[in-house]
Amino acid sequence: MSSGRLAQRHVLVTGGGGGIGLAIAKACLEEGARVSVVDRAAQASAGVGELQAGKADTLHYLSADVTRQQDIDRLLRDSVQRFGPVHTLVNNAAVFELAPLLEADADSFDRLFAVNVKGMFFVMQAVLRHMRDAGSEGASVINLASQAGRRGEALVAHYCATKAAVISYTQSAALAMAPHGIRVNAISPGVVDTPMWSQVDAQFARYEGLVLGEKKRQVGLAVPLGRMGTPQDIAGAAVFLASDEARYITAQTLNVDGGNVMS
Repeated sequence: MSSGRLAQRHVLVTGGGGGIGLAIAKACLEEGARVSVVDRAAQASAGVGELQAGKADTLHYLSADVTRQQDIDRLLRDSVQRFGPVHTLVNNAAVFELAPLLEADADSFDRLFAVNVKGMFFVMQAVLRHMRDAGSEGASVINLASQAGRRGEALVAHYCATKAAVISYTQSAALAMAPHGIRVNAISPGVVDTPMWSQVDAQFARYEGLVLGEKKRQVGLAVPLGRMGTPQDIAGAAVFLASDEARYITAQTLNVDGGNVMS
């Protein structure tokens, strides 16, 4: 049952077409927010379409590429025109690839850093500037990091580095925006059971010589709580960080990983 924790607030979610982003968008809607969902696809995904049914006054879809500054400027302008000043940014857009360290190439590096770091930073910068200029004290940013940003992994060097950068930028931005009363935090998910995991599992199967599905089974069993996370597990943390309950929390990266990382 909704408690209305985000009533009358405008939440902007990048990478919201499915998985974690879509779950966060849904949870924010249920808590009374108006939500702008951003993804690369020209048309809204089926999941977003289902949320939009009967909620055109509270949910808006925007197609944009976060690696392009003109798209960032447009998505911010259009979302503000639709729902007013942004109160919370959920910076979720990201891509994943893996390869053995000695085979990891420049093209993969460029793709991962373009979305996961460059896109994340310049979306955050644009929205923070907007929040400052709007006098949005109490506003916040939530960046999606990863347990991969807490430690290196032999097959995932580029991705781990991008998520470590997310954690670092979160801390720097939080310090910069604290005088304006704007909070910046991150969420560090562990292994989360989303549609993307079929692709991740296939990549691990290729390089580790596993049958399809085995890597997913292994990582779930290795979690101290005994299972992979769900998008809803992450969405609950996002709603908390966006709400007034977290008004004294900034510069933190919250592990939501079933106990994989202890800090």
